[in-house]
Amino acid sequence: MEVCAENNIPLIVLDRPNPNAHYIDGPVLDMKHQSFVGMHPIPVVYGMTIGEYAIMINGENWLKNQITCDLIVVPISNYSHETPYSLPIKPSPNLPNDQSINLYPSLCFFEGTNVSVGRGTDMQFQIYGSPFLAMNSFSFTPQPNYGAKSPPHQGVECYGEDLRFYPKLNELNLTWLRDAYSLSLDSNVFFNDFFKKLAGNDELQRQIEQGISIEEIKESWEKDLKSFKKIRKKYLLYH
Repeated sequence: MEVCAENNIPLIVLDRPNPNAHYIDGPVLDMKHQSFVGMHPIPVVYGMTIGEYAIMINGENWLKNQITCDLIVVPISNYSHETPYSLPIKPSPNLPNDQSINLYPSLCFFEGTNVSVGRGTDMQFQIYGSPFLAMNSFSFTPQPNYGAKSPPHQGVECYGEDLRFYPKLNELNLTWLRDAYSLSLDSNVFFNDFFKKLAGNDELQRQIEQGISIEEIKESWEKDLKSFKKIRKKYLLYH
């Protein structure tokens, strides 16, 4: 959108379903943590299609120097945000099925820790584990494969949890992050510098480290989520 705007080139978006558009949850990005994985002040799960999001970016003047893209969105027929949708093509080699896509927003936080999300297995984003967690009944050993040539903890047994048959999520699940932190053999090296970019704020890491309840953590998001929902409403093509 930015490049098209700078070069006076119209942009046509053939809109498509977002399989995680049925809910809104998570902290809203604090712009001091802006990065490639978080560019705009929206929550982790924002409940919009790519077309709606593009309209929002234009409408809120979020492009560089507040330029505006000449944007046309071709909407989806017979669609609502509650419409179940299975992506016909994997969005990533490490998102192989509907379960992984549904669990992705919750498990992606582990990418900012020393916990594996199953890269180097055929259960990516459906399991989690680490050699630095207390041993339990479920374990896996990452090995190079089509999705990860050098997966985290390659060749080392990881202990964690199997979520392949977990019921469909309609909110972010922080239980796994909290439990993994509490089971960590050395909590001082659990988080890495990437975590705050994934969370979009400083607070979530501190809240997990201090043992703040999941209910209190989610309450801390409410004010910003309400503000986001008001903005979001202006740009919705579907309900």
